[in-house]
Amino acid sequence: MSKKVKAFLYNFLGFSLFYIPAYLGVMNYSHLQGLWIAVTAFMVALLLAPKFQAIKTHNGEKIYMKWLFIKGVKEIK
Repeated sequence: MSKKVKAFLYNFLGFSLFYIPAYLGVMNYSHLQGLWIAVTAFMVALLLAPKFQAIKTHNGEKIYMKWLFIKGVKEIK
């Protein structure tokens, strides 16, 4: 599996881990209806989820992560 595919899967899993609880929380604890529930949960997950990116370097392709709660960019091994 290539590093780009791994980065995509990490992004999907990270987003999903924040989107599903946010969706359920907004649905149960707010007065929003219809599409606004999904849009609000999307925005929350978009801001809170970590971002992964595969970058080609001199030493080969590497995956890096940036997250709101961690200072700087971290390499994923």
